[in-house]
Amino acid sequence: MRSRPSPPMEDLQESPPAANLSLTGAGVVRSAKAIRIGHAGTERLFQAEIACFADLSATRKGVHMSRFEEGINEAIDEVVLGEALVIEALAERIATRVVEAQGATRSRVEIRASYPVVRTTPVSGIPSQETYELIGIAAASPAGARRVVGASAQGMNACPCAQGLIREQAEEALADDGFTAGEIERIVRLVPIATHNQRARGTLHLGAPGGVAVDADDLIRIIEESMSSEIYELLKRTDERYVVDRAHRRPRFVEDSVREMVRLTALSHPLLPDDAFLWAQQENFETIHTHDVMAERAGLLGEIRAELAGGPATARHVRLEEWLTPA
Repeated sequence: MRSRPSPPMEDLQESPPAANLSLTGAGVVRSAKAIRIGHAGTERLFQAEIACFADLSATRKGVHMSRFEEGINEAIDEVVLGEALVIEALAERIATRVVEAQGATRSRVEIRASYPVVRTTPVSGIPSQETYELIGIAAASPAGARRVVGASAQGMNACPCAQGLIREQAEEALADDGFTAGEIERIVRLVPIATHNQRARGTLHLGAPGGVAVDADDLIRIIEESMSSEIYELLKRTDERYVVDRAHRRPRFVEDSVREMVRLTALSHPLLPDDAFLWAQQENFETIHTHDVMAERAGLLGEIRAELAGGPATARHVRLEEWLTPA
């Protein structure tokens, strides 16, 4: 008996939806991949999570989900077999493939990779492996693509408000015990004043038109410097004393850390154009409250430079999605 050829399967994704409505994005998230990318002049293997989205017209029922994975795998294979790329360049390559494969007018890709670094502790000098997060974000359209590199790091903030209250209490107690005003000033200057501490996470994104390279290690340095103190996975007693003393001599609000990230980024990248994009975010995990606190600043580097130089505050700050999709 002769078998009959199977009729072609209906492409449901291309059929009209029940509701005639376009979608901002549809795609895949938490796609776990091992990727090899160029960083700090070397090629390294990273464990990463990738998210890909494409916009969808009102005439199509769905995107082709398998094409996202195909595009991701093809771009990763090119990187593994060819020249290694920085993480944001890989995001841009995937985003461009998604636009082509989905027939979309816009795609967005975000890659987050764990980044282990062996550092030496500040006093004892012993090696300690610290883990950071590298972030690559890109958006693409038939007209071109833009990309952003980011990094995220943990640290420690000491609360200035509580420290001020404890300082006042200490000054009153010392005065009641007979110390002079000069002696009290000397004591509180020499002895770190107690306060409550907050473990914190800072995140910094930076992007420039034309794909100008930005060093993620430099972003990590800026993030850590913007907090009261950096922290370490492994500390000897001398290191613990250093970290606690450093943090309490540099008390900072969550807002202080964001402003310092922005200031240091502008200072460290004088050659970036004014239409480069910056987004700094800080979250402090409270110890004496049941809530946490967060602050952020986004905008064009030229506007930020003008504010830092004493100019008027920008009325509206450009956000990431807006910068990634220029008019």
